[in-house]
Amino acid sequence: MSKPEENTEEMLPEYEFGSGARGAYARRYAEGSNIAVVAPDLAAEFPTSEAVNAALRTVAEQRGKRSHP
Repeated sequence: MSKPEENTEEMLPEYEFGSGARGAYARRYAEGSNIAVVAPDLAAEFPTSEAVNAALRTVAEQRGKRSHP
């Protein structure tokens, strides 16, 4: 098996970062985030992260797994 050819250029000419914002997601990344894909029918019922979290907290409390924050 041959070794893949190494690219010696740092950036290709077609890369364009002129409209990018440095650190736009740094705070969110630093806080840590867990992403879960919600089924479309549930997303209609729980359209925001806050709604999903409230519903999950209610379920956890009912199961006795969590005390009220």
